Amino acid sequence: MSDQISASVADGLGHVTLDRPQALNALSYEMIRELTDVFEAWRDDSEVGVVVLDGAGERGFSAGGDIRELYDYAADGNAAEAREFFRAEYRLDAMIARYPKPVVAIMDGITMGGGIGLAGHAAIRVVTERSRVAMPETRIGFTPDVGGSWLLSRAPGELGVHLALNSRTMDAADALHAGFADAFVPSEQLPHLVQALAERADPGSPAEIVMLFDETPGPSALALARDWVDACYSAPTVAGIITRLRAFAEGRATAPTAGGASSSFPLHPLDPAASAYAAAAADELETLSPTALTVTLESVRRARTLPSLEDALEQEFRLVSWFIEQHDLREGIRAQVIDKDRAPKWSPATLDGVDPGLAAHVIDTQVHDPVWPDRAASAG
Repeated sequence: MSDQISASVADGLGHVTLDRPQALNALSYEMIRELTDVFEAWRDDSEVGVVVLDGAGERGFSAGGDIRELYDYAADGNAAEAREFFRAEYRLDAMIARYPKPVVAIMDGITMGGGIGLAGHAAIRVVTERSRVAMPETRIGFTPDVGGSWLLSRAPGELGVHLALNSRTMDAADALHAGFADAFVPSEQLPHLVQALAERADPGSPAEIVMLFDETPGPSALALARDWVDACYSAPTVAGIITRLRAFAEGRATAPTAGGASSSFPLHPLDPAASAYAAAAADELETLSPTALTVTLESVRRARTLPSLEDALEQEFRLVSWFIEQHDLREGIRAQVIDKDRAPKWSPATLDGVDPGLAAHVIDTQVHDPVWPDRAASAG
């Protein structure tokens, strides 16, 4: 075991901790392999009845995958190694989702990207007042993965599309409302929660024990914005979404759509904050990678029709495989993440320049070996 994770078993509780706090517990390839080994070893271990998964430090559970490591693979022309990183990560995420023993994931602090891949599919997902939950991939010219499209597609109404395109960060109340979490436990109570899970006094199930510590956070801003988010983000294209956001922000009751028709949406005459936020959301979408936005919209909407998390991961893997082989997109990621003073080199520069059939083509074309080889026959 490396110094990047820690794992212990006591009193029937398997406790595994991401232990890379200096990097906000960002997931390296080594961490993914070691976590996989731990979960595989505990699957049939009679000494482990429940698993707690958390992160070291007070700043976050996990900020996601190690972008620098992934970029180094791609920059060195080693796309095959980058694909293996994602294959291993997706298999681990699916293992946690289907684990035969209850997994309690504690998303205290920053939980984004790959962190959601680990915690977001666990049986019991706990957030705290410090939780900041997001799929922030469009901000670096990428697309939500690690099963994120599956979770986003199942959020109420069009909230998942909004969260995906704008990379919006959720607090505890938002995460609960969007279906990314199950319980709110104040951070000061977390040690007592872990102790109770180890003791497992009556009531004995992990879900019942977590509920003993569950409290109600404040109102969800996402829930309050649901009406206008649904109206604006139900447009068929990213350009249409921006048009509706602009119309709503300006107080217009309708917005033009393709073919000369118009769409209507609710007004918030007593809530100028809603109009301001809609305008800011439109502004943000116009600064992000047109390719990433277009692909993300298709991915989340298609995920609504998929029968399982594994199918969503396969779909994401095709998109990820394509992304990591696009030089211009990698340069955009490098500009945003590593050399922030450089201008992004995303191509094309506008939504009009994106091939409208690109996302569908990438999703529908099986180029590389799938995450699960036994799905190859049905992957195309």
